[in-house]
Amino acid sequence: MLSIPYTNDGSTDAPKLRFYLNEDNLADLREDSRWSAKLWPEAGDSLREDGFHGIQLTTSAPAQVAGFPHCALGRVNVADEADAVIGRHAGLGHTCLTLHAGWGIEDDETVDRIVEAILLASEKYRLPVYLETHRATLTQDIWRTVRLVERFPGIRFNGDFSHYYTGQEIVYGGLERKLDFLGPVLDRVAFMHARIGSPGNIQMAIGSGRERPPSAVGDINFLADFKAIWTRAFQGFRRNSRPGDYLIFCPELLSRKHYYARCFPGPDGRPVEESDRYAEALAYLEIARECWAAAEV
Repeated sequence: MLSIPYTNDGSTDAPKLRFYLNEDNLADLREDSRWSAKLWPEAGDSLREDGFHGIQLTTSAPAQVAGFPHCALGRVNVADEADAVIGRHAGLGHTCLTLHAGWGIEDDETVDRIVEAILLASEKYRLPVYLETHRATLTQDIWRTVRLVERFPGIRFNGDFSHYYTGQEIVYGGLERKLDFLGPVLDRVAFMHARIGSPGNIQMAIGSGRERPPSAVGDINFLADFKAIWTRAFQGFRRNSRPGDYLIFCPELLSRKHYYARCFPGPDGRPVEESDRYAEALAYLEIARECWAAAEV
């Protein structure tokens, strides 16, 4: 049976965590951001200094990043697109590819054709391809995604759990109950788009990440919930990986252009993002290290 591999560096090292940054995390930052606009290769030097091992490209071409490790993202709408999309990325030196697949309105037979085509192309081009858990895709529903794993146990995921936490409000009815149900998905996370949301907003400011965020004004501490989700996913990876494998943890905090970052009126009345998304991405790395240590098995 076809199976998507984890990213692997060819070493005999114990499985590990690697930090990438989604390039869109650097777009349209606040004027007072810790990140000042930098061009490649200076950008790569700065990212390395801040603890990143690579970049997920969204606008830059691989040739522009001057040897900095990179991966990519893409979309496969129908089964017939999979070979061309994955084949094109395979020739660009990416460590892996994350995919939005389908639109979430396909019947199971159509879903299976799409997933089988992705598995075949991933093996053909020897490129790890990870289905993203995302709204408006075939993985948008937790029940359907778990059923998909039953039919295709060799798939692996890019876990963007903000789409489940907010889009399906998985705390409603009990987070632990939902995480137990999602076990087969959490056990197959090979990549993670890191974004923390609340039950009502898909991207929330977390400040330093060391204590309950001021924006967690309700009964639920969404920061603590995401720590629990990430720890469970890391445990699954650590159980199922082999020497040389690594899981990519990739903050993807998007701007107001995508209606993700919350904005409030500034002193002049113009909307201003509530936080510096680059500084928050760095806080995410510290949270990930904490969760990785807690996930030791």
